[in-house]
Amino acid sequence: MKKEDFFELTAEGYLELETELNELKNVKRQEVIVALKEARAMGDLSENADYDAARNDQAQIEARIKELEYKLEHSKIVDTSKKGHNIGIGSIVTIKDEDDEEEEYKIVSSVESDPFNNKISIESPIGLALKGHKTGDEVLVESPNGGYKVKILNVV
Repeated sequence: MKKEDFFELTAEGYLELETELNELKNVKRQEVIVALKEARAMGDLSENADYDAARNDQAQIEARIKELEYKLEHSKIVDTSKKGHNIGIGSIVTIKDEDDEEEEYKIVSSVESDPFNNKISIESPIGLALKGHKTGDEVLVESPNGGYKVKILNVV
């Protein structure tokens, strides 16, 4: 397996995936089995919406379990303790945009990305622009809507 075939994760991100996997295997999977048994007990399966829904849930859960197992098996945890002041995975960055609005982001892998919780992927346009830079740098972020500048106020 080549180096680029691995997922880079923070320790926190790895733990979140592991927790989700355990929840799916130990709780959700069992709930679906119970739902399937109850639906089968209702009789004719050919027109049983509860049975169809339970089978659909089972397929989704099993697919997500496979996906998580693959990601965890093919991931490496990024050592964030030695990151210094250059931006990389695990960095918490405060930036100011051209409108003088400040934003704080945690830079994570694409697997951990969650823009609604200010976790942005190192592979996103802003993540790529910030990568390797440090406090005080001004960088140009290339986006599909055009480029814009941001100033890096702080890197933790």
